[in-house]
Amino acid sequence: MTNERWLRWAIQRHFRTQGYRVNMKGVRVGNSVIDGEAENGRDRIALEIKSGHDDVIRGIGQLSEALACGYSTAALVTSVRHAKRIKPNVFKNGLVLLGVDSKGNVTKLT
Repeated sequence: MTNERWLRWAIQRHFRTQGYRVNMKGVRVGNSVIDGEAENGRDRIALEIKSGHDDVIRGIGQLSEALACGYSTAALVTSVRHAKRIKPNVFKNGLVLLGVDSKGNVTKLT
């Protein structure tokens, strides 16, 4: 069972090593609140973190709202095990599925 704190730590580390500024406080976008954002000079990425028991459909809706509000990419972050059960045809037009394994490595699954 993966908890949300572990996922937050792993995704922060991943984006910071790539040169992004990461804000993992709730960010209001339109009518929803996303879990965080990562940005560098040209890209703004909305981050929504879901553990095994969270509602993934709601997370995808929040990410769609973020894309409508000007983010270049929106990423759903979950464990690799949970991410493999999600159908990949949902993730297109700026939506990305990121999986975190037990060692904290982040993998782009779509």
